[in-house]
Amino acid sequence: MARVIFKVVFALFFILGGVNHFVHPGFYLPMMPDYLPSHVLLVQLSGVAEVLLGGALLIPRLERLAAWGMLALLVAVFPANLHMALHPDRFPTIAPAMLWLRLPLQLPLLAWAWAYRRNNGAIPTS
Repeated sequence: MARVIFKVVFALFFILGGVNHFVHPGFYLPMMPDYLPSHVLLVQLSGVAEVLLGGALLIPRLERLAAWGMLALLVAVFPANLHMALHPDRFPTIAPAMLWLRLPLQLPLLAWAWAYRRNNGAIPTS
């Protein structure tokens, strides 16, 4: 039962995060590193990816594929998180220390996604 709850929570984290890309795109646009093109499109694509991957995680046949997609997405958005920490002036409502604390928080998210790419989504106990 706990496995199901953890999976639903993780899926909702992605789904709601993805929806937020469309509800509050102004929050995500300053995260985009200047060297990337088409910031609006990239924010929208990452939002769609989060919604689709979160939904796919809840479909048993797609769980492993979703997990691999989540891993790829978490790695792909890491430069945006680093960009936030390096440019705190773009995020005046967030304490600079919090921007840096976001970076190591990627590791538990990666581990959580990693858990669903095998063992039929079981959370590792050892």
